[in-house]
Amino acid sequence: MNNKMTVAVYGATGHTGRFVVAELKRRGFGVVRIGRDAERLKEISANDDSPWRVASTDDPQQLDAAIRGAHAVINCAGPFLDTALPIVDAALRAGIPYLDVTAEQPALQAIIDQRHAGARDAGVSLIPAAAFYGGLADLLVTAAVDADQPIERVDIAVGLDSWHPTRGTRVTGERNHATRFVQRSGKLTPLPSPMPEGAWSFAEVLGDAEVVMLPFTEVLTVSRHLRVDTLESWFGLAALRELRDPNTPPPQPHDDMGRSAQQFVMDVVVAQSGVTRRVTATGQDIYAVSAPIIVEATERLLSGKSVSKGGVVSLGEIFDASDFLAALDTVKVVFDEKKSLAEFSVQG
Repeated sequence: MNNKMTVAVYGATGHTGRFVVAELKRRGFGVVRIGRDAERLKEISANDDSPWRVASTDDPQQLDAAIRGAHAVINCAGPFLDTALPIVDAALRAGIPYLDVTAEQPALQAIIDQRHAGARDAGVSLIPAAAFYGGLADLLVTAAVDADQPIERVDIAVGLDSWHPTRGTRVTGERNHATRFVQRSGKLTPLPSPMPEGAWSFAEVLGDAEVVMLPFTEVLTVSRHLRVDTLESWFGLAALRELRDPNTPPPQPHDDMGRSAQQFVMDVVVAQSGVTRRVTATGQDIYAVSAPIIVEATERLLSGKSVSKGGVVSLGEIFDASDFLAALDTVKVVFDEKKSLAEFSVQG
């Protein structure tokens, strides 16, 4: 990658933002760190010589000045219900790609509804949810199917051996009370109430675990470009209980990369044309793993390795999904072919 390429990172002082900045610098990008708190930016500058700028999302002039000279902007600052559209607008004014790490369905839907047409007309790519939530599942599903044919069913199950939430995750949970959606009969459908529960076999990674139907942005990223009749998402209840416990501490560094000890597994089961396939991704720390995913997307986008002509797009839609996954050395991906659907599906 040309080291003259510069990426602006909004929310650079946050937990995920720091991983993204480190990954960008590791790959030779120039970085502009942007945040709302000058003191925190100054504090980090003691160990990081990349330039920093202060900008509030309610000040378009500040945002324009902050991203000036950048070739792309990555938004790591939630709640994305509050930050996404203002930063998308700054990216559109600058004519540069926008990417973010949102897990919030309403934030992604707002970008689709309100900014897709303008970005498409301007030829500017917007890639919300280009991270663990939204992006990784989209890549796994796309790699497992024939994208030109309809898909009967997709189940996505996420298991975590623990979930110590960041402050941003907690604030987002307090802010986001919107209705969640799954896909039924080819259409977005409100999540059933009460949320269905069941059991999922995560094999040797986590074993059998209680799960609850809990969709994130993957429902929107997948359904945007693949013809799926039914798409449901499941989440491990044990980790969800930790997330909801106000006494659960934030993540703590466990290795020299600053990652926590958290282990994750993402199972994707697809039924298409009478054949069922499972693809499983495993790795460490859902916050940290978002960095190589979103930076890989940024690098590919800026180097012309995409089919995007602008507008709101997803990772599986514009990149070679299998090649993208193979490039992620922090994620192990395993395919199981032609299994019985009953072997994988949720048992209620």
